[in-house]
Amino acid sequence: IACAQTTHLFLLMRLQTSAEFVMFDHRVFVNRSLTLENIKCYGFDMDYTLATYKSPDYESLGFELMRDRMVSVGYPHELLRYTYDPSFPTRGLVIDTIYGNLLKVDANGNILVCSHGFHFLKGDQIHSYYPNKFIQRDDTDRFYILNTLFNLSETYLYACLVDFFTRCTRYTNLLKGYQHGDLFMSFRSMFQDVRDAMDFIHDTGVLKEQTIKNLDKYLSRDPQLPQLLTRIKEIAKVFLATNSDYNYTEAIMTYLLEHNNKPGSEIKSWRSFFDLIVVDTRKPLFFAEGTVLRQVLTLRLNPTCMLADLCFLAAGSSDIVCDLLDVKGKDILYIGDHIFGDILKSKKRQGWKTFLVVPELAKELQVWEEKKNLFEEMKHLESFLAEFYKLCPGCVADVPVGLCLQVLTYRLDMSYGQMGSLLRSGSRQTLFASQLMRYADLYSSTCINLLHYPFNYLFMAPPTCTQRPPVFFHSFHSGHSSSHSFRCLTRPLPTLLHQSSLSPTILS
Repeated sequence: IACAQTTHLFLLMRLQTSAEFVMFDHRVFVNRSLTLENIKCYGFDMDYTLATYKSPDYESLGFELMRDRMVSVGYPHELLRYTYDPSFPTRGLVIDTIYGNLLKVDANGNILVCSHGFHFLKGDQIHSYYPNKFIQRDDTDRFYILNTLFNLSETYLYACLVDFFTRCTRYTNLLKGYQHGDLFMSFRSMFQDVRDAMDFIHDTGVLKEQTIKNLDKYLSRDPQLPQLLTRIKEIAKVFLATNSDYNYTEAIMTYLLEHNNKPGSEIKSWRSFFDLIVVDTRKPLFFAEGTVLRQVLTLRLNPTCMLADLCFLAAGSSDIVCDLLDVKGKDILYIGDHIFGDILKSKKRQGWKTFLVVPELAKELQVWEEKKNLFEEMKHLESFLAEFYKLCPGCVADVPVGLCLQVLTYRLDMSYGQMGSLLRSGSRQTLFASQLMRYADLYSSTCINLLHYPFNYLFMAPPTCTQRPPVFFHSFHSGHSSSHSFRCLTRPLPTLLHQSSLSPTILS
């Protein structure tokens, strides 16, 4: 037994060493251990999951359509001068509808970054709005979390509105809005108008129409997608559950899957890649009581399947999906991009295994690789401060040390964009990062990365020490190797949290 264990350990070490050369953007990261061999059913969202929209072209399209809608309902024509800037918004920001500020916060509501329009507030300016630099983010009437990739365009549009009215001399700046003669326009009403504009371009289908007319411009077509779905279909059941309607789903999936057939080969219908297709799901309602189930059409495409006919349904609920496919919640791995509508609700209400697609992860990893020196400098400075306060309790550290940390944090954040990293601000995790760690079992920049792993693979989360707070240094692997290796420092160094910025991967 000892010999077998030693051989196994040696093989793991060899595999881990070879896996170090695998590109970061091909890896799947782990929060909780998961064995693919136990998964009997794979579920997919469509938008930003199977269908990868080109950034920033797609966000720019959404911004322009919403901007034009705002002008058409009475907002100043000067707004047409604004164009989408992808360097400004990031996901996970919070809009304060009382004061009109955009906030980047951590899991507890502590403010990390604050902007009013495009003006970033500092120190006393933030304290004037939020005395404790803290918000009650559970106050959903006041604070709105911008969690989806569709929110990027409306985040930027709201910042444009605040920027315009703040600088326009026709309007008087007040604490909770703007005054023009007898007209008072509050930040809350502006926010609601932006939300209405977003609903308008989705509900009327104008965004979908523009997308379908320019599929090559707005949609990325990955030739590996049919291969992924084919491999999964060989060992498990597969379903598609999307909020999009039938016509849009048909157009997008035909483009993604049927146009990928090699010249001269038999054209394979995109529906044949799935055992069940559900459109108009209205997630997150889909994971609760659901809505009335309707059958769109039924095609006999897969006579070997337990469902003799391929079901194409509308609405319904996740319970109906389990019943039709004869699977239990624990046997399902659901893959989506929406931290709330896809991942949180399927995990909390149904107990499904979850895989979060985070397209921004590719850039996050690239910046981390390029800016390792900044992480190292922050580590050394924080270690110095920790030792200083340990050896000299009650003393005050030199101002330049704290200033250097602030400068390093700023330089690091600006490497990602004006709002900084999606996952961190310096060494502190964002709200989005904490939700990702809590609700996503696996996550990656694209679901295609599952192709780099065998479908009996064990994704192993790193063990944790319970006797004292440790710091883990992870190495991340793909292929046939163990997904993580670790070592636990013998003494806690809580100031080095940013060191594992590649969390059970980039988060721990």
